Amino acid sequence: MAKPSILIIDDEKNIRRSVDMICSGEGYRVKVAASGEEGLAAIAENKIDLVLLDIMMPGTDGLTVLPKILELSPEIAVIMISGNATLQNAVVATRKGAYDFIEKPISKEKLLLSIKNALRSKLLHQDNQALRKQVAGKFDMVGKSKAMQEILQQVSKVAPTPGRVLITGESGTGKELIARAIHENSPREEGPFIKVNCAAIPEELIESELFGSVKGAFTGAIENREGKFSLADGGTLFLDEVADMSLKVQAKVLRVLQEGEIEKVGGNKTQKVDVRVLAATNKNLEAETREGRFREDLIFRLNVVPIVVPPLRRRKDDIPILVTHFISTFVQHNGYKLKHISDDALKILRNYDWPGNIRELGNLIERLMIMTSSDVINVDDLPGHIQSPGSGISLKMEDGMTLKEMRESVERAYISQVLKQNDWNISQAAKDLDVDRTNLHKKIKYYTLSQG
Repeated sequence: MAKPSILIIDDEKNIRRSVDMICSGEGYRVKVAASGEEGLAAIAENKIDLVLLDIMMPGTDGLTVLPKILELSPEIAVIMISGNATLQNAVVATRKGAYDFIEKPISKEKLLLSIKNALRSKLLHQDNQALRKQVAGKFDMVGKSKAMQEILQQVSKVAPTPGRVLITGESGTGKELIARAIHENSPREEGPFIKVNCAAIPEELIESELFGSVKGAFTGAIENREGKFSLADGGTLFLDEVADMSLKVQAKVLRVLQEGEIEKVGGNKTQKVDVRVLAATNKNLEAETREGRFREDLIFRLNVVPIVVPPLRRRKDDIPILVTHFISTFVQHNGYKLKHISDDALKILRNYDWPGNIRELGNLIERLMIMTSSDVINVDDLPGHIQSPGSGISLKMEDGMTLKEMRESVERAYISQVLKQNDWNISQAAKDLDVDRTNLHKKIKYYTLSQG
């Protein structure tokens, strides 16, 4: 592997020669320039990894050249060198993007250490950028349907603002993807994106999970612990399944939204936090409010901008695009050979109503990629309930059924179907349903479901 390339920009010939000898002696590929203009021309014509830039030069000084270098090639690491070093120059250089500041006469040990650290920092930054692109690809919002285009327009409008967003829609429709898209396109994109699944955390723990706790606040609190609000400071906090928070926790969340400060469980000091809160739920919050399970004033705080995500059955034009996306993503992340899906099989996928929405489709494609032996996924490779939708969930309608009873009937039937599809593998069924295993066990007990 070729050693990194270094460009020395200094008007003093002896300095250029001595620094060249030091760097070349370590195996670095070295180029030299006697002025800022000559250095900029060398950067435009060559791949340069690091620049050693003198501050005091006739003509254009180093502090003026520095931003031009980074404009030409933002990935270049720049180390400033000066015979008349001042604290002010060091501060200005750092603010303009310099990695380090070295005084003349140049110490060989200090120079090589600074170069090593600057190149390592540059490599870490490149790795981080590549990882961010990989993660961003995993959470891409995919689709060209009218419904999807409307959502993308909403995201583009609300993302640059500080407005809170309430994302509603059925389970598996991609509410988290929308929250991530808002964060990634906001001024907070460099800050943390912290997700909290309010339904997956036991009621007795969610308060400390959100706000943190001090040592001794409760049994098991053996040290001070930061909460999700603190971890999201300067970034975005995504409250998924927000309707599952207890009224007590809702009151504390409301205070954070109003005052911008938190108090740890067991503590007596407040802490300011700068957090943008996005929330999501598959429940009707107005109905939850009427039932006394959700605070109306909290809805007003969370629902500044509402985004309603349609189920997959209402955007079937996106199914072929999603199938292609899930196949290519699986191949990329797992090293599998690329497979294709036949037109007949794709037609059946388009006709299916997808009660589990995009998550169900994604899980199916993963299963087909693993289990299908041939390079083409055909109709016979599809599960029976996909090939014959009528054999799936059957709803038992009875006179006088309330909305709650009807909803529970659908939920019971769907949970039962997913459990059967997974041969009662609770962990896999919980993954397909996007619920915590503990919650799934509670549902099984509540609906008296059994494997027999």
